[in-house]
Amino acid sequence: MKTWNDCVAFHGHACGGLTIGYKASLYAAQLLKLEFSEDEQVVCITENDACGVDAIQVMLGCSVGKGNLLFHIRGKSAYSFYNRKTGQSVRLVLHPRPAEMTREESFTYYQACQPEAMFEVKETTLPLPEKAQLFESHICASCGESTGSKWLREKDGNLYCLDCWENIE
Repeated sequence: MKTWNDCVAFHGHACGGLTIGYKASLYAAQLLKLEFSEDEQVVCITENDACGVDAIQVMLGCSVGKGNLLFHIRGKSAYSFYNRKTGQSVRLVLHPRPAEMTREESFTYYQACQPEAMFEVKETTLPLPEKAQLFESHICASCGESTGSKWLREKDGNLYCLDCWENIE
């Protein structure tokens, strides 16, 4: 598995948010017996788009491009992890940092925490997503750009991308 230094190199700097994603990845790997996902064996649905998501990409191989990193933005430091091989899943929800602690102090705090102390383990509330789908592409009759068939609309025998579709009268 990758290391903390790999996460920092990918993200560009060390911070509390990156630490949260790093520790969530380690904990999920432990709980669900996960390894780096070469394809879509591991899935993460993140409820935020903060720094920690970069660590999850590095540590577990989840990415938007592979279709195994999905966003369900709720502004929460919560991550649902799924193991497609075993069917097991877990939702990790970050415990709030102590009220008297400043954001600047959180890096040191989270670095010193064990993952078990950082997260509440809950059942996942979102179903395991289907594997990524591949779509045939067609040329939009208006703008001429290649567009996946799922995002095309038809009118009078012509196909239009969603952007052009919105402007058709």
